[in-house]
Amino acid sequence: MMSFKLRTVLTAIFATLSLLVSLTIGYIFSQKSFLAVETEIGHSLMGTASQASDKLDRFMWSRSGELDLLGRMAALENRFEPAEIQMLLDQLQDSFPSYSWVGYMNPEGKVLAATDGILLGEDLSERPVYQEGIKGKFIGDVHNAVLLAKLLPNPTGEPLQFVDISFPVKDSDGKTRGVLAAHLSWAWAREVEESILAPLFHEEKDIEFFIVSKKENTVLLGPKDWMGKPLTLPGIEQAQLHKSSWTTEKWPDGKEYVTGIAYSQGHLDYEGLGWTVVIRQVQSTAFASVSDMLWFNIWSGLAVTVLFVLIGWWISRKIAAPLMRLTRVANELRAGEQVQIPENKGFIEIEELSRSLREMVVSLKNKDSELVVMQNLAHYDQLTGLPNRTALEFYLEESLETESVNHTLTFLYLDLDGFKRVNDSLGHQTGDVLLQKVAQRLNALSQDKGITVRLGGDEFLIVLRSVGSNPREEAKLYAEEIIQSLNKPFVIEYERIQIGCSIGGAEYPTNSGNPSEIIRMADEALYESKRAGKNRMTFYSDLKSDG
Repeated sequence: MMSFKLRTVLTAIFATLSLLVSLTIGYIFSQKSFLAVETEIGHSLMGTASQASDKLDRFMWSRSGELDLLGRMAALENRFEPAEIQMLLDQLQDSFPSYSWVGYMNPEGKVLAATDGILLGEDLSERPVYQEGIKGKFIGDVHNAVLLAKLLPNPTGEPLQFVDISFPVKDSDGKTRGVLAAHLSWAWAREVEESILAPLFHEEKDIEFFIVSKKENTVLLGPKDWMGKPLTLPGIEQAQLHKSSWTTEKWPDGKEYVTGIAYSQGHLDYEGLGWTVVIRQVQSTAFASVSDMLWFNIWSGLAVTVLFVLIGWWISRKIAAPLMRLTRVANELRAGEQVQIPENKGFIEIEELSRSLREMVVSLKNKDSELVVMQNLAHYDQLTGLPNRTALEFYLEESLETESVNHTLTFLYLDLDGFKRVNDSLGHQTGDVLLQKVAQRLNALSQDKGITVRLGGDEFLIVLRSVGSNPREEAKLYAEEIIQSLNKPFVIEYERIQIGCSIGGAEYPTNSGNPSEIIRMADEALYESKRAGKNRMTFYSDLKSDG
């Protein structure tokens, strides 16, 4: 079998472990960061889309309400004079430039009043804005201009698009006196887009805005390459069912985008036109910070690996040096002692050490085993396996040597209620088994900061070491747990046995500085518990105060 130097092996182990830990932690943090960033960006885009959708709906509701108010003003005194209505139309357009054209038609569809005189006298009875408006309130989806394309100014040169609003105007008798109609310039949607996205452009990149119609999912507003084209995404269909959502999905151009989608909810009595607002961001741009973090983790991992290689080399050198010194000492001891230990393979230093100490270690092991057996016989109760009085003395010597003002020893003296009846009725063998089961339950409740001792018969003593601010409360809670545990039935030889437990407590050094006196005080408190009805806990301090 090939042997290696301990220093070489330890250095290699340090390097490997540090590299694995660094890569694992880096990978886990990167995945967590990816999910956190994806969720944050997705919710942000969805919220922005919802905000834009709400603005669009509120804008349409406001314009519809303004036009409705204008019609009510015209019908207020049953006066439908074209000149008066013309004045109202001009005032409306001056106040809200979003109205590209507002006109009033008689019941037959002839334009009697219109802003800037456009289409004045024209017959619009064949146009949807009249045909739908004569029936009731009508709000039409975005469409290209037909009659107004050449009549309205168009400095941008792009195709003009409008949203139609129209409804009948009736007199006080409910008779239709005409139709009030308006073409809203679609340019206002660009203003909504800019107001929504402007704050994002300062912090984010590669963000694009879409408004998609419900009919055939046609893009009404978005990048030039998408205008008028259908946009089919699973997220749009889900948004029309669940209102708002976000997702990371592949678009028709083959790229992955984080996409926020919001479906038009309408506003108050305006039901909405079923527009879907879509805001997307290229995934690689959205997760640029995660990518930077991943590379940071990689370089940090490599740096940590180099550091741990140096630490491992230094530690292995420190370990190997004393081993060699022990080898030289063992060779001297071997000359005068007969020792036998198994030879260890793998490390050169350990092989030499094992050959030198073989017989000595075997001898020491044998002696240690004998000492352990003897110590168990001397310090442990043979029936229950609990520490005995001798073990208690050793424990108190160690505890009192390390005592401080902040530490308290609480002595709990236990006596089993009803044990004599069990011994007398079921025999001593059953009584012994019962004591063993009691010891098991006490061990199950034992704490590392104390010792549980069998004093003899059915009497036990528990010493608790407390460093808290209220040691008596700790001891009281522990005593209550003991009583509850021992009150549970025992089953021995198919017999159901019920016993109780009375406890007396005293505190060192509060009650006395003498352990023997403390045990006596705890015993006195125990008998007070017996006199008070058994199966309870009494402190010696309470006993004195009652006296």
